[in-house]
Amino acid sequence: MAVAVVVCVTGAGGFIGSWIVKLLLARGYAVRGTSRRADDPKNAHLWALDGAAERLTMVSVDLLDRPSLRAAFAGCHGVIHTASPMHDTPEEIIEPVITGTLNVVEVAADAGVRRVVLSSTIGTMYMDPRRDPDSPLDDSCWSDLDYCKNTKNWYCYAKTIAERRAWEVARERGLDMAVVIPVVVLGELLQPGMNTSTKHILKYLTGEAKTYVNESHAYVHVGDAAEAHVRVLEAPGASGRRYVCAERTLHRGELCRILAGLFPEYPIPTRCRDEINPPKKGYKFTNQPLKDLGIKFTPVHEYLFEAVKSLEDKGFIKKTSNTKELQSQSSPPQSSPASKLMSKL
Repeated sequence: MAVAVVVCVTGAGGFIGSWIVKLLLARGYAVRGTSRRADDPKNAHLWALDGAAERLTMVSVDLLDRPSLRAAFAGCHGVIHTASPMHDTPEEIIEPVITGTLNVVEVAADAGVRRVVLSSTIGTMYMDPRRDPDSPLDDSCWSDLDYCKNTKNWYCYAKTIAERRAWEVARERGLDMAVVIPVVVLGELLQPGMNTSTKHILKYLTGEAKTYVNESHAYVHVGDAAEAHVRVLEAPGASGRRYVCAERTLHRGELCRILAGLFPEYPIPTRCRDEINPPKKGYKFTNQPLKDLGIKFTPVHEYLFEAVKSLEDKGFIKKTSNTKELQSQSSPPQSSPASKLMSKL
């Protein structure tokens, strides 16, 4: 019997991390998931995944503790690094993100890992007031650190420094590395808790938000984001580049209109908070490099439908009387193998 290829997934119990574990197990990999506590009950959902009993192990890792990373990476063919705090409190995010990422890259190089895939963020690319809004984001685009600091976008600040330094170390060490850059990620929650990007739409369903902001963001299905990480890990020629993982850009008003069309029973806002200025345009991007690796992006209506259904199923929002009727009228989606920060989303 062939021995399964071992892939370590940091932050395995997170929103994207859980989906990556699910896909890797489905493809026959042995998965070594990391968490600050291997026996954390928040990771119990991972053991319910197909193949978990045979090929999943969980290990305790502190990203600031290199010995724990060495133990996690020993014997691994690949590493997918998703673990990261996500908020805008500078004292609590800058060192963990930057030092933690560099520790992952250095230890992976020491361990002879064949490929490392870093999960970054679109916030490392578009936060630059001098950027040409008509030019699509590409590998050469980096967020301006002073602008991130001045606007108190500490998550983007830390992730930008972390990714740039990771590339420097990878080049110095000859490490095979690639980076996936997700946008706002939505879809079914495998994990029991709430995550930042799903809070992005929750406030529109609960009535907490009476208006929507005049902003545009790019969105992607969580299953597609996970698939992107796995494809980039597997593809022989995928090393050495940054892959923007996005399905489309939507103005917040358009997002709310789609939600209202799918779920008219919820108090989704119809007015923009800014009624003076024209709708802000989002950044342009190309997802062709991921399409070239075989990714077929799920349409926004499907992953918004999945996200709301998941919120209902997990009790984050109360199911309404006509949900069943709505589901019969709408085509159900096909199955797919920090408060400061949230105020800005």
